[in-house]
Amino acid sequence: MSASLLEIVDLGDGEIVLQRADDDSEPLVVIRFSEESRLYLMDNGLEVAKAMIQAGIQAAAVMAEQVEVES
Repeated sequence: MSASLLEIVDLGDGEIVLQRADDDSEPLVVIRFSEESRLYLMDNGLEVAKAMIQAGIQAAAVMAEQVEVES
């Protein structure tokens, strides 16, 4: 992935996307909360999505390190 600026955007319909800030291409990540989930999260969906994205990035970094060690 190129070193462009990324942004997390709440689309307001239960979808939160991670996308390149300077590009109109397809989002890199889409998180979609159901209506039931949105009620449960009580306006905290963006914070939950941020935590999910951060956890995913950390997991990918750990897996990449493991591949390097095994090589």
